Amino acid sequence: MPIDETRAFKPINIALLTISDTRTAADDTSGDLLAGLIKAKGHRLITRAIERDDVGALVSRLNNWIDDTQIDAIISTGGTGLTGRDITPEALDRVKEKDIPGFGELFRWLSYQTIGTSTVQSRACAVLSRGTYIFALPGSNGAVKDGWNGILNEQLDSRNRPCNFIELMPRLREK
Repeated sequence: MPIDETRAFKPINIALLTISDTRTAADDTSGDLLAGLIKAKGHRLITRAIERDDVGALVSRLNNWIDDTQIDAIISTGGTGLTGRDITPEALDRVKEKDIPGFGELFRWLSYQTIGTSTVQSRACAVLSRGTYIFALPGSNGAVKDGWNGILNEQLDSRNRPCNFIELMPRLREK
């Protein structure tokens, strides 16, 4: 999709959440990668945290960030697989108002080109909640690259044509 260079880039405020029982700030490579991509694009990384694989704790964190008027979007990494501890989509179900099904569909299509049929094990997804976008990526560095480079880099760019997530932001809370 083309970027219209005649239009102004509008940075947004992003919160980054790593969901893991094992990762720490010292070894959160996918979170570090995503933080670097967010900043390199020109967006503002407002806050960053690591949350354990616990639905209640994750829902609480998400609700706090959704209610923070300084946060436009939340991007998470981790917890989107099939194991018993992978609960990110279930937590998003508790806070969402609307699904963004095309995000997960496109993510798996892009991922297929990298990892083949193993992509069927991903439950990458996106939702809208009270005017805040939430994008849930798998926890691998490759998945972060696929999600950012293949979708979010363009859709979080106000210059992307024919449309993008940014231009919808003023109307997300309409009833």
